[in-house]
Amino acid sequence: MTTRTQSVDTPAGEARVTWHTAPRARLVLAVSHGAGGGIEARDLQALAAALPARGITVALVEQPWRVAGKKVAAAPKVLDEGWRGLWPALAGPGLPVVAGGRSAGARVACRTAAELDAAGVLALAFPLHPPGRPEKSRAEELTGAGRPTLVVQGDRDPFGRPDEFPAPAGRHPYELVEVAHGDHGFAVPKRAGTTQEEALRTITEAVGEWLARLPG
Repeated sequence: MTTRTQSVDTPAGEARVTWHTAPRARLVLAVSHGAGGGIEARDLQALAAALPARGITVALVEQPWRVAGKKVAAAPKVLDEGWRGLWPALAGPGLPVVAGGRSAGARVACRTAAELDAAGVLALAFPLHPPGRPEKSRAEELTGAGRPTLVVQGDRDPFGRPDEFPAPAGRHPYELVEVAHGDHGFAVPKRAGTTQEEALRTITEAVGEWLARLPG
């Protein structure tokens, strides 16, 4: 695996892509961060470390607001604009690109997947609703992605537990993998009957197996 960082100009400002390039890659998995952190998130780093050995190049995407050092995420429309502006760079290697992200980044991937002709969507910790506000559902973003979709969700996530998600339906019904004891950041409490490493392994194995089933 080789690693390099690329700056990309977008209509929303300068974005940054950190490439974790696989030898003889068959797919690119492009994943962005959420509104409360960057690409240092434990799930994003675990995927970048594990997937290149499976023939998947991982592109960790930093949105322009994050690159600019701002503490508050941009509005959804601006996030989508930045993601669209990045897409030609993500497609540059000439491979199918799976759009992904965690939390707010997952929403961006879902909203733009069809128009960008993504090969699939990876939604990590999809924020189904604001904490304590299940009536403010964002399920339509997820079910309307229009591409094969994998949701990876902690069973303690206050933004939506796995049992709160609607039943998969339609031409591209999504798949959902539950991470035992995981919160919105997939953190596992010490008292849990599993370790943090096991939780991350659940994520990387599930994502790796799902990507292997996608055409490429």
